[in-house]
Amino acid sequence: MIFTELNKETDKIFVTGASGLVGKELVRQLLDSGYQVRALVHNTEIGASHPNLEIVQGDVLDVVLLDEAFENITHVFHTAAIVSYHPSDKYRMMKVNVEGTANVVNTCIDKGIKKLVHVSSVAAVGRNPQGGLVNEALQWSEETNKSNYSKSKYLSEMEVWRGVGEGLNAVIVNPSIIFGGDDWSTGSLAIFKSAYNEFAWYSEGVGGFVDVRDVVEVMLRLMDSDITAERFILNSECLSFREVFTEIANCFGKKPPHRRVTPFLASVVWRLEKLKGFLTGKKPLVTRETAASSLSKVYYENSKILKALPGFNFIPIKESISYTCEVLKKKYNL
Repeated sequence: MIFTELNKETDKIFVTGASGLVGKELVRQLLDSGYQVRALVHNTEIGASHPNLEIVQGDVLDVVLLDEAFENITHVFHTAAIVSYHPSDKYRMMKVNVEGTANVVNTCIDKGIKKLVHVSSVAAVGRNPQGGLVNEALQWSEETNKSNYSKSKYLSEMEVWRGVGEGLNAVIVNPSIIFGGDDWSTGSLAIFKSAYNEFAWYSEGVGGFVDVRDVVEVMLRLMDSDITAERFILNSECLSFREVFTEIANCFGKKPPHRRVTPFLASVVWRLEKLKGFLTGKKPLVTRETAASSLSKVYYENSKILKALPGFNFIPIKESISYTCEVLKKKYNL
């Protein structure tokens, strides 16, 4: 990636959430491009060691740490967030996603940061009640976005817009479900683990998918542009969950899903999981929110980012799945 406006000799990049899926890939690409990077992580296991990399351990709720960590920083990528659909995580998620973003924005303003790129989610974008394409112009509402995660990401965006109102140059990206990386224990890559284990059930729901390499490339291009006070949906393709599970299973040489989840069955499962969690003290595998999400059909429009970045094209999801499967096979000796 070649920057035209950023200066490798004088600029220094700060990345929050550097141990996450997007953060890891972002740090890798920044270092490969020759930039000095200071990365905020909860632990030091981010899979990268480089003379241009400085690791800071902590979180975005520590305003004193942020004040110190932003010294000599010129540009900030804010990727840190909690992704959860479990009711028990609501308080912590709101604190990190909303208050943490407010802290980052405030520190950017105090330190005179040149530009902030904030990673949000399509969960913070409004829904089309008629079922048409979802784009950046749709307004978020609690009636159509009922999850606590969705609310936390919407409110975190409001903190960024507040910063823009106070003079901060900032851009927001709203990725759909992100594929990539090498850890299938958490996040969106858990889909790959389920498919490898020959999970038998599928739903007729439709969602959006995007490769992490595309997400990071867009973030870098937006940082290196004069674009500010804008948000962009990042989505390669909209596919049914059955299509995605089947493609992943085929890549692993496993049996694809063959039992359809009906709305009634989904409602039974999340209730049983809730009861099981109450009795065992463990988080349920399926919640009311995830059950509803698996059955919904949402189609995202990506024309705005394609117009803003001429020449950019998204990686096809079939290619993304194949690439991710190969990475996982190598890591887990499959």
